[in-house]
Amino acid sequence: MYFKLKKKKNPKKMSATTAKLLRRLFSSAPLPPPPRAAPLRRVVVTVGLGAVTPLGCGVGPAWRALVEGRCGVRALAPSDLRMDGFDEAAVAHTYDQLPSKVAAAVPRGKEEGEFDEDAWIQSKDNKSVARFIAYALCATDEALRDANWLPTEVEKKERTGVSIGGGIGSIPDILDASQLICEKRLRRLSPYFIPRILINMASGHVSMKYGFQGPNHAAVTACATGAHSIGDAARMIQFGDADVMIAGGTESSIDALSIAGFSRLRALSTKYNSLPQVSSRPFDCGRDGFVIGEGSGVMVLESLDHAKERGAKIYAEVRGYGMSGDAHHITQPQSDGKGAILSMKRALEQSGLHPSQVDYVNAHATSTPLGDAVEAHAIMSVFSDHATSGALALSSTKGATGHLLGAAGSVEAIFTVLAIHHGIAPPTLNLERPDPAFEGEYMPLSAAKTMQIRAALSNSFGFGGTNASLLFSAPP
Repeated sequence: MYFKLKKKKNPKKMSATTAKLLRRLFSSAPLPPPPRAAPLRRVVVTVGLGAVTPLGCGVGPAWRALVEGRCGVRALAPSDLRMDGFDEAAVAHTYDQLPSKVAAAVPRGKEEGEFDEDAWIQSKDNKSVARFIAYALCATDEALRDANWLPTEVEKKERTGVSIGGGIGSIPDILDASQLICEKRLRRLSPYFIPRILINMASGHVSMKYGFQGPNHAAVTACATGAHSIGDAARMIQFGDADVMIAGGTESSIDALSIAGFSRLRALSTKYNSLPQVSSRPFDCGRDGFVIGEGSGVMVLESLDHAKERGAKIYAEVRGYGMSGDAHHITQPQSDGKGAILSMKRALEQSGLHPSQVDYVNAHATSTPLGDAVEAHAIMSVFSDHATSGALALSSTKGATGHLLGAAGSVEAIFTVLAIHHGIAPPTLNLERPDPAFEGEYMPLSAAKTMQIRAALSNSFGFGGTNASLLFSAPP
């Protein structure tokens, strides 16, 4: 590059720093080669799990309910619609118009296994905390205490990051703000409105509460959010951005506008309003849509060396993380399951494991007619003879939890890790007539199965055709 500088009447002396930058910018000398990449670090899930689910608040209560075949789905009540700024008549009218009247809500109260709203939401100090953020804070608190990872040293805090995503955020806050506009009372809008609806504020609040100054990340990939958040966090550790990551997803979208929106998409179950506990039925011929749920799942990920150094107990190793895009439709997967196939294959390729070494698959299966059938075809394509031989255990835990949207992938990842740890493949609830898409021995579990699980895969697929698969194996 050639150029001519015009002389000024009063030229100023160029600083040494500027001159150095210009010489580097226009020098023809080749750039130095990048440093040789260090080998990727191994990543493990240590004892450090936290969950807020429709089956109970806390990993212990939720896991026990799951393997015992209990269901967290119940009838939807007008009070669940969270229309605080509207009168009773408007709430009742809205409730009557909703075609789906079932939901998988987190149990609330002060007893064991219940979410204490007074502690996490109602406090005067929590005005900037929406419900989905509070769920993440509660799950994180359990995970960190379980992991015994509450560092006070600056260096350890700088090497600990947070990756907690969400799918939708706080729709009720947006609805309330819209009502203020309609009533010409916009000056009453809370100064905390924006911080309450931003998805990344779940990660933000966690990092601020514990002083974690590592990566602060929030994936927003619809129903694949929880899985993407965990997979992204694992890669941050692999590449040395952090030694410890607090990873997961959170969601609280049981509200009037969310239910109405999904109903207009014809995505929700409507056939079982009078029998809510049988409404979420993955892989069953009677399935007619998903049941909207809420909650949060958080796990502590560490580099293997870091976990060993501090003597942490290890649940599982993160062996593979596969991603793909359907490039097909905003809500429907391709009929051949190409996106799901690519996601699972990429997780397997990264892991170095053969399909026959995977003993359990926690399917995304949300209880929709098309989605479950497509995923069944995709799993058959990837695992073929291993599936038909009966050696591969397959289930969808959404029969018990409903669909937790942005939190689904993280809660199901926790269930998958616990399946490896306890040697129990959890059941698919309400599986009375398996879809004919399953051949021979290739069918979902209708009851918990005790078995050795060397490796397990957890699938999560979202609107927009975004797919994620997490592959975990037994501890190294």
